[in-house]
Amino acid sequence: MSEEKSSDFPSQKEIEKDISNYLTKKYGERIKIIGIHAQPEVADSSLIDKKNAAVSITHNFSIKPEELNAYLNEYVIRQDDAKAVLSTKICTHFNRIRHALTHPEHKEHGVGQIKNNVLLMGPTGVGKTYLVKLIAKKIGVPFIKGDATKFSETGYVGGDVEDLIRDLVREADDDLESAQYGIIYIDEIDKISSSANRIGPDISRGGVQRALLKPMEETEVDLKVPHDPISQMEAIERYRATGKRQRKVINTQNILFIMSGAFTGLADIIKKRVQKQSIGFGSIISNQKTSSHFLKQVKAEDLIQYGFESEFVGRLPVVSCLDELTADDLNEILLNFNCPVIVGKKLDFRAYGIHIQFAEEAIRQIADQSYTEQTGARGLVSVMEKILLPFEKKLPSTDIKFLAVSEELVHHPVRELERLLKEPDRATFHEEQFYLYEQKEKERLINFMRHAKSVYLEQHDIAVTETRLNLVAEQCQIKIMDTEVALDLFRELIEQIKQCANTISNKSGLKVIFSDEAIDWVLSRKSLTPEAIKGLCGDLL
Repeated sequence: MSEEKSSDFPSQKEIEKDISNYLTKKYGERIKIIGIHAQPEVADSSLIDKKNAAVSITHNFSIKPEELNAYLNEYVIRQDDAKAVLSTKICTHFNRIRHALTHPEHKEHGVGQIKNNVLLMGPTGVGKTYLVKLIAKKIGVPFIKGDATKFSETGYVGGDVEDLIRDLVREADDDLESAQYGIIYIDEIDKISSSANRIGPDISRGGVQRALLKPMEETEVDLKVPHDPISQMEAIERYRATGKRQRKVINTQNILFIMSGAFTGLADIIKKRVQKQSIGFGSIISNQKTSSHFLKQVKAEDLIQYGFESEFVGRLPVVSCLDELTADDLNEILLNFNCPVIVGKKLDFRAYGIHIQFAEEAIRQIADQSYTEQTGARGLVSVMEKILLPFEKKLPSTDIKFLAVSEELVHHPVRELERLLKEPDRATFHEEQFYLYEQKEKERLINFMRHAKSVYLEQHDIAVTETRLNLVAEQCQIKIMDTEVALDLFRELIEQIKQCANTISNKSGLKVIFSDEAIDWVLSRKSLTPEAIKGLCGDLL
């Protein structure tokens, strides 16, 4: 009798399955059983939302090349060719994925699909990395950056190129669905060109090129590797919970690869080819042309001669060259309201409660000094630090709360710091100059938004009024906020006001609307947060 009862008694797995089904029906997919002795695990709703959002991005991708190009124009000075190439090919890449996902009947049956992998060339500090990061931020897909010099051929000591794929999965919070539509950016790619005089296996150059061939096209990458203890532990836990061995892989078919490098010496190879072809009657050979002029004429044969294998070059069908930056370009970068150099320095001083503002003449001098260093936009950071480091060190220990960076301060920072500390009226002078520089910056900011952001506001059915432009400009200055972020905030607040009107209309049976003047009045009266706006509208109505 006891044997008969024991045979009918459910096993551990059956009990877990029944309990799991019951909890799922009652609480949904957020609850799952991970072991007979463990407590039910509640999945992190924020991670679920993040994964769903990432998947939704590719399924609902609708950004057009001109829209992405306009976004880049707000942050990046010059580089029109590179911005156009990246905007077009990246939008095409993700729109093509979206079309395939939403129209499975149009699935491509061809073999050897060619991805729009991109190669960016240009000297240091011209904005290669910055461009790619901006695009990844705008699109919202998982993005990682790697350095080509850290990798070696698979099987040798050093980083494995497939680790980039695994890092992309981790960046996507282990969500394979969103990771397979990510972007991998590899810098310093010119450093893995093979040496012509090399004897023996070239595992850190030619070997890395060969290792990148399959991921750049299409392959399956195993996420569990012997040298990764975390993936091994995850595999053990899955086996303990399910009793099955699962091979966790990701396909790289839709992962976009973007490579970049300075390619020092490539211009000389192109120059020889161009001059050899132009020898003859009427040919003009100029030695004054810049390296970027020749890089724009690059061909596959030049890259092969530089040290890249033909198969590797063939997997980078899109090539773009970035221009060298002039002193005027550096000045425009600093005058840009989204310039990370200026914004970063304002945040540095704001951390100590100190407000800093720059005169346009001072910005011009900083740009001129940076240009002499010949390191592109990176020179702006070093020059800025050299000028303001003494102030950043000393002022936090004083009661001085305003710093106006004038042309004189740029030329003689140590002398101006001593005057500011010793002369009692100098602090008042800096405060007055601060507000003067701030007002001039505000005027430029309003003019920028009036011309560059009017289309954005019209698309969201928001009237462009002087009051709103002033309020947005003030928010950008007070909170050191990106112009696009500030405009998004205002759009949400205006929608909040209209939503309050609709709520009151439904409750009272009366049609309540806010005129543009009334909306501006509400925005001017309260701190610009959704909660404050909602409270004020409720009191009014």
